[in-house]
Amino acid sequence: MAKQDIQIKTRDGVAKAGMFRAAGASSSKAGIILYMDAFGPRLALDGMAERLAGEGYAVLVPDLFYRNAPYGPFDAKTAFAVETSKAALMALVSGTTQEMTISDGGAFIDALAGEGVTGPIGVVGYCMGGARALNAAATYPDRIKAAASFHGGNLASDAADSPHRKAASIKARVYVGTAGVDRSFPPEQSARLAEALRLGEVDHTIENYVGMAHGWCVPDHSVFDATGAERHWKRLTTLFAETLG
Repeated sequence: MAKQDIQIKTRDGVAKAGMFRAAGASSSKAGIILYMDAFGPRLALDGMAERLAGEGYAVLVPDLFYRNAPYGPFDAKTAFAVETSKAALMALVSGTTQEMTISDGGAFIDALAGEGVTGPIGVVGYCMGGARALNAAATYPDRIKAAASFHGGNLASDAADSPHRKAASIKARVYVGTAGVDRSFPPEQSARLAEALRLGEVDHTIENYVGMAHGWCVPDHSVFDATGAERHWKRLTTLFAETLG
């Protein structure tokens, strides 16, 4: 597996990113943008990107917190248990708005094009990246053909930038995998999202992973669940295979 460290020029600066491809692959017709969780780009996400790249895609993992770099690193198992790192993380998350990431999305798509990806694009986000993946699909419907969120928070909140409000703009197929009990995405939000997607005539699935906790997909999380993670991989790779070709 080949990882290339690249820099992406955005309206607000330069974002570092990892570009992943299968070894020996000089081009990929389809690309994937992996929207990170709150702990930032790191080895755990690299490994997930490599697994997707093994399916034949060019996979981009941008640093969404680049406006505040340098920061961290954070230990996903303990960061929220220590007050100093928790405060730093919350400042990064709240200080990186949905609108900022939406604006960055065009530059991310251009970065894939610069690597020869001219075909369809899929997006997947974890934790804070889930809502960002859905908002990206609503903003760039001509390019993004599949969007997935796993343990994404606030997908249908009262906030003005909640992605459910833009559901009618989404042309991608959508898959949302929710943790069985997740305060950041309670049942009332799930129902609100389902209604918005259905009214918007979006091809979608919302699946509840009973017994899983927020973060179950990512291997360095304290609540990582290997069986649940493999179920997530099966759903994700099927979604991309059926939509990206």
